[in-house]
Amino acid sequence: MARDLGKVTAGLAGLAMGLTACGASGSGRVADGPPRDGGTLRVVGSSDVSHLDTAAANSVGAYGLNRTYARTLLGTKASNDFSETLPVRADMAVQVPSRENGGISEDGRTYTLRLREGVLWNTRPPRPVTAEDFVRGFKRLCNPAAPAPGRGYYTSTIRGMDEFCRGFARVRADDARAIAAYQNSHDIAGIRAKDPYTLVFTLREPASDFLNLLALPYTAAAPKEYDAYVPDGPEFRQHTISNGPYQITSYRPGMSYVLTRNPVWRRETDPLRERHVEKIQITLGQDSPATVQQQLEQGTADLAWDQPVPTAAIPRLRARRDERFAVHRAPSSSPYLVFNTRSPNNRGALGRREVRQALQYAVDRAALVKIVGGPEVAEPLHTVIPPGSFGYAAANRYPTRGEAGDPARCRRLLAAAGYPDGLALKFPYRTNSVHKLIAESIRQNLAACGVRAELIPDTGGDFYGKTISTPERTEAGQWDIAAPGWTPDWYGNNGRTVVQPLFDGRVYGPNSTNYGGYDNPRVNALIDAALTAPDAARAAGFWQRAEDLIMRDAAIVPLLNRAHTAYRSARVRGAVFLPTAAGYDYTRLWLAD
Repeated sequence: MARDLGKVTAGLAGLAMGLTACGASGSGRVADGPPRDGGTLRVVGSSDVSHLDTAAANSVGAYGLNRTYARTLLGTKASNDFSETLPVRADMAVQVPSRENGGISEDGRTYTLRLREGVLWNTRPPRPVTAEDFVRGFKRLCNPAAPAPGRGYYTSTIRGMDEFCRGFARVRADDARAIAAYQNSHDIAGIRAKDPYTLVFTLREPASDFLNLLALPYTAAAPKEYDAYVPDGPEFRQHTISNGPYQITSYRPGMSYVLTRNPVWRRETDPLRERHVEKIQITLGQDSPATVQQQLEQGTADLAWDQPVPTAAIPRLRARRDERFAVHRAPSSSPYLVFNTRSPNNRGALGRREVRQALQYAVDRAALVKIVGGPEVAEPLHTVIPPGSFGYAAANRYPTRGEAGDPARCRRLLAAAGYPDGLALKFPYRTNSVHKLIAESIRQNLAACGVRAELIPDTGGDFYGKTISTPERTEAGQWDIAAPGWTPDWYGNNGRTVVQPLFDGRVYGPNSTNYGGYDNPRVNALIDAALTAPDAARAAGFWQRAEDLIMRDAAIVPLLNRAHTAYRSARVRGAVFLPTAAGYDYTRLWLAD
């Protein structure tokens, strides 16, 4: 297994490169002094989240919001030291299970977790969060209305969950009563509430990353009141229930959120969160990054919701050594160009590997690096697995001089594939942040190789939730290419969160993140081999082999490994970064005035 160990070493080397946060101020506690309670945190930005329900949430904005009111068994710590964000830590669980403390069986198939007592739902009257609430949370991952994009993580690991989910998929998606009836009359064989405060999981096979899966927002506890609503439907969104430090007290879809303190949350029961600000006001509908940045610098707003620092502002902020500006490095594929392999347009051209291979040569990555802020903020990416992830190995199967693309070669390969007159592609794009500029740059690149791309602005915040993740739209050819981003759900031993959700053909379906419907049985088999490998070294080898096949198939065009730029107003203190949410932890910061 020397080659596999080499792949892990490469992944660790990439991880080490991302351990520091350039421009960050450390923990924030030494320089900022003791926290001060009170005040309203003002957050401004563009689009609403596609999914608010923890069972379906799959965006960095939703992750940051969910963290304020929904707790999981395990979690991670926010920190400006990237290495501190990697270990799995206890959240609702009393401790992280291990073989040493008896939480993991010797054969690696049984996990036992004891819950903290004294954690309450903000119901009337308040009541304890129990093991049954977590069982309900896991069952909701497969609901037919808004299933979890990451449900494949659990159907492939937990005994009996795949069978449970296949049955759940046959229930009417618009019938809350039918959804609750199935959920409450069917069990998952591998999840059991041993008593009100003890959960037992039984796995199909040992999984070295199962603790990471228990830390994901999908697995948050769910109160019984959620049975009354269609998951993530309009009524649900007006009736979220909290067991965290904050609660959503006002929600106007696409316009605003107001979060206030949850009166039944207690600091001593929560090892990962704090609570300092009195209120969090999130105002949406502000699409201009420059306008948002101006508000932050002038002090009329405190944090950006979904906008990085505008590229044009970065040189100025660096020149004046503005301590409120930071570049937080965390490996990602942001963005990448995905092909709709199931589109009937252009005589099904994007379903053909040679066409997708031709388009690999179209993109000018050097231009994209400039758009997002230069080499200090981003670097060209040529692999499915980004640096910092097990299975990563530096490679460039479709090189071009100076990363500028090769339109002449793109034209020749398209002609050889039977498309001498090029293609006409539908290209929806996100309107917030720099996504419009990125889409326009790619459109120009494609035009240079004879491909006409029709840009379609997604102004309703439905880009992820509907536009590219609805099979009916995909198979009807309502889109051909798109430029989503992918931030891994966790880092380090994370092949499951990079390759499986994006490229496993068996998870394609409603709300899947295999947006283009890519399906290669050989890749699926390598995914299975990696998921059941006895150790991380051998798993990394399988992930790398899957990567090689995916890039041979040209299923996507990797574009950038992009860091996160962040800016805060002068009154924000204690700002610590949460990489998976691409932002600061709202529960940890406080206000100076």
